[in-house]
Amino acid sequence: MRFILVNGRTPFRKTSCLWCCEEIEGGYLRDARTLLRYCGYECYAIHQEAASLIEARTRAAS
Repeated sequence: MRFILVNGRTPFRKTSCLWCCEEIEGGYLRDARTLLRYCGYECYAIHQEAASLIEARTRAAS
């Protein structure tokens, strides 16, 4: 798990969290590999868990 914590800043363009779709204001997390933005650690952690499950299922199906 690698992420960048951005405090006191908002993205240049109006953006929403990838997981919960809330507008990002006043700080956010950014995935270091994909540069996707999340409103906080909770959404980032949930997305990482879901992504690993989806990846495991697609490997099993192929």
